Amino acid sequence: MHDDRTLVEARLKRVLDERIRPAVHPESVPLDVAVWNAPGEPVPVAEGLAGPVEPIAVGDRWGAPWSTCWFRVSGTVPAHWAGRTVEALLDLGFDENMPGFQCEGLVYRPDGTPVKGLNPRNQWVRVGAPAEGGEEVLLHIEAASNPVILDYHPFLPTRLGDKETAGSELQYTLARMDLAVFDEHVWNLVQDLEVLGELMAELPVEGARRWDILRAIGRALDAVDLQDVNSTAEAARAELAGVLATPAQPSAHRISAVGHAHIDSAWLWPLRETVRKVARTTSNMTALLEDEPDFVFAMSQAQQFAWIKEHRPEVYAKVKKAVADGRFVPSGGMWVESDTNMPGSEAMARQFVYGKRFFIDEFGIENDEAWLPDTFGFAAGLPQIIKAAGSKWLLTQKISWSQTNKFPHHTFRWEGIDGTRIFTHFPPVDTYNCSMKGSEIAHAADNFKDKGVARHSLAPTGWGDGGGGTTREMIAKAARMRSLEGSATVEWEKPADFFTKAEAEYPDAPVWVGELYLELHRATLTSQAKTKQGNRRSEHLLREAELWAATAAVRGGHPYPYEQLDRIWKTVLLHQFHDILPGSSIAWVHREAEKTYADVAGELNGIVDAAQRALAGDPAAGRDLLFNSAPHARAGVGAGAAGAAHRGSEGQLAAREGGGFVLDNGLLQVEIDARGLVVSAYDIGAERETVAPGQAANLLQIHPDFPNMWDAWDVDAFYRNTVTDLTGLDELTPLEDGDTVGVRIVRSFGRSKVTQLLALTSGAKRLDIDTEVDWHETEKFLKAAFPLDVHAERYASETQFGHFYRATHTNTSWEAAKFEACNHRFVHVEEPGWGVALVNDSTYGHDVTRTVRASDAGTTTTVRVSLLRAPRFPDPETDQGVHRFRHALAPGAAIGDAVREGFHINLPERRVTGAHEVAPLVTVDNDAVVVSAVKLADDASGDVVVRLYESTGGRARLRLGTGFAATGVAVTDLLERPLDGVTAPELTEEGVSLSLRPFELVTLRLTRG
Repeated sequence: MHDDRTLVEARLKRVLDERIRPAVHPESVPLDVAVWNAPGEPVPVAEGLAGPVEPIAVGDRWGAPWSTCWFRVSGTVPAHWAGRTVEALLDLGFDENMPGFQCEGLVYRPDGTPVKGLNPRNQWVRVGAPAEGGEEVLLHIEAASNPVILDYHPFLPTRLGDKETAGSELQYTLARMDLAVFDEHVWNLVQDLEVLGELMAELPVEGARRWDILRAIGRALDAVDLQDVNSTAEAARAELAGVLATPAQPSAHRISAVGHAHIDSAWLWPLRETVRKVARTTSNMTALLEDEPDFVFAMSQAQQFAWIKEHRPEVYAKVKKAVADGRFVPSGGMWVESDTNMPGSEAMARQFVYGKRFFIDEFGIENDEAWLPDTFGFAAGLPQIIKAAGSKWLLTQKISWSQTNKFPHHTFRWEGIDGTRIFTHFPPVDTYNCSMKGSEIAHAADNFKDKGVARHSLAPTGWGDGGGGTTREMIAKAARMRSLEGSATVEWEKPADFFTKAEAEYPDAPVWVGELYLELHRATLTSQAKTKQGNRRSEHLLREAELWAATAAVRGGHPYPYEQLDRIWKTVLLHQFHDILPGSSIAWVHREAEKTYADVAGELNGIVDAAQRALAGDPAAGRDLLFNSAPHARAGVGAGAAGAAHRGSEGQLAAREGGGFVLDNGLLQVEIDARGLVVSAYDIGAERETVAPGQAANLLQIHPDFPNMWDAWDVDAFYRNTVTDLTGLDELTPLEDGDTVGVRIVRSFGRSKVTQLLALTSGAKRLDIDTEVDWHETEKFLKAAFPLDVHAERYASETQFGHFYRATHTNTSWEAAKFEACNHRFVHVEEPGWGVALVNDSTYGHDVTRTVRASDAGTTTTVRVSLLRAPRFPDPETDQGVHRFRHALAPGAAIGDAVREGFHINLPERRVTGAHEVAPLVTVDNDAVVVSAVKLADDASGDVVVRLYESTGGRARLRLGTGFAATGVAVTDLLERPLDGVTAPELTEEGVSLSLRPFELVTLRLTRG
């Protein structure tokens, strides 16, 4: 037989679709179905089971958007089915092409015991194996009518993304509710044919193996009686046994499969629905683990374990048992799979602190790997944080989504800003939802870039986002590919087992230095400005709350709010999830986030106020005290409180020739022209102009913004082809207020209005820019441009525990692709001896470009901060409304000045009336060293924990002084555990002396006397 492969594939597809797959369940009887439409939000299980039901039939519509329906299905196993395997087939109206993005269900027994989740690729519930015949069947289904947001045209605006706008139209049609016989022989034939057919399609046309499989498939199909599949399935399988038994070549690529169900903690559904997605998926996976002895399932995100512990204890009990059995593996060691570009230093550290501690406390397990398959790029400071948390490996897959440059490795060592290296793996299967298709396995082997020196890769296997996780079909396919000629080998393994093997076989893995930039999803640095502002403000309020609460506890016995801070940290960390903080979730998620951040701010301000009041003493004393929580002194006050000195009035404001105004505070002279634009920012001491000749700074620019895909996620390079400078002016008004001089600028454009206050304050070498935008544009991108008279081939962006340099040029496609990038509190541009910093209180996205001027051949380096976007998917009202941003331009700033000014704009001084000055709890005698946290130890021992790092990229010696009697000191990891093999620094009356490498992070635990 010499059938052409195409003809065999066509024959195979039709016979499978029309004859063999339908024969898996050859006999069926309908179940009786009734339903209760639960009002409002999801109800407890007991209430759902007891709800008053009404009859409903297959073909009826059900489920308003975001509602919950409790179905009761009942029936009797026919007596003549005795001795056969029987399953309930429960199809809520699934679309099999979209697992995880539609309706879902969780099946319960009448006593409330969870059985398993229902999903498009997992619609069966085992009733008897074998059945006795005559059994009464009664099951309850908690069915979530989650509307389809993504659909097949994923970028159309929809109001379904918020229950307040989604309406009440029923979403789904009940499709099948039957009892059915399950024919295992036919089911296995399906798996045999799928594995071989998919492998054949990947093999070279000239290879003998392809023809062996082709002929075997042909013989098997000939053996199938199309009118009696069930009685001929075993004969058909016999024709395939030989080709299935041929072992893989010893040189075959080796794939470690790990069961996986990537569940976004919020995205196209609200947080409350993720709680139920996790319960459904873990119910599925614990059931599957009982049936499949070789299977291993891994789940990351401690928050998701905590949710089912709190909300579904009956599910959590099964999870905890499976973890104890070593089959259900907590992975990743983070609170959530967070974004890693935008979280600040301490927040990124606490992701690991809270995640690892949960897994240690709950399961006695400590993770060695960071597990972030779907995060949108990785900041250059992350390797040190992973190491400081006691971990050593990183897994991600998302970099394969980059549009321009193909990353050159799949297994490598990633070096961060301080020199720390982390063994890292990108699964070459290029998906974190592997389904064990032959095309996926072949792609993993062909795509693997480290051939010849390594041959292990990992495949996260299972449907995610509520799609149900790993299926029995995936496990069956993996079993057939454990050793199969022509295929990579597949074996179920824990992540740690994979990493141990991969690292051992590749000790000289190549090194990648610097950030892992994703050449996609760049607009997530700007979308949903209020969410980003809530995060930034929460991070800095947490710093303040810990500092002052610790100071008040040590100084005066004021109660330290351990439990409250613990809860708030977990809330903030949750909202750093990689579809919340990046602004890529539905409206419901961001509406709730805004309220949550307001509540967090209220609580943290309450902690700060109470601690500062306890420290300041009697307000009747009438002394005006300035509290400074920044790591650098302000108005002569370190990280404590002292009498607030009057700055004096040194600022001058004058009319400018030709229109506009001139501001002068003796350090800077700023000219604002008649258009309200900054045409000069003169550094008086350095005798140096900041603004490029003939250009204007603080220039608002607006672009059309309609990316090819992924509206909230993406900004494409062609957006820059069209730009409108916003120079129209409604108002230009001078302002003088005590020690501040400035101007008020009002502009209207489109349907929006912007009001800016530009100010110089006495003694401050920076121009403060306060911007309020009443934003009502659609599919537009708003930026503020600062063309600087600086010749620089690179610029610095703050990242976690330091800063990172990027090129200003586009010499290669790698530099050109970074046309939108992330910074934390500052961007810094410098020539030798003189630089400029642009600091912010809440923005992250920016771009930096470099041009040569025709007039004088000088170089202009233009920094533009990204303010607002207006995508329509998945939230059609993204960013509509009033926003306020604070920036400052700091001419003459060195990198250390940029660090200082960045902290100052994010940690405003507080003034409290009281009696007592407050000495800092800790001091550092080197401004290059930043104290990022001062707190009491999490174990409530009363020890003081101080985290600090070198911030300028150089070596630093320092003495840490303590404002309390310290009797001992230890260097610890992020979890506040003493580091093995690290000698504690000497503690003297003067404090603790340390020497730090560039960007080195150190955590000290100080015992109090």
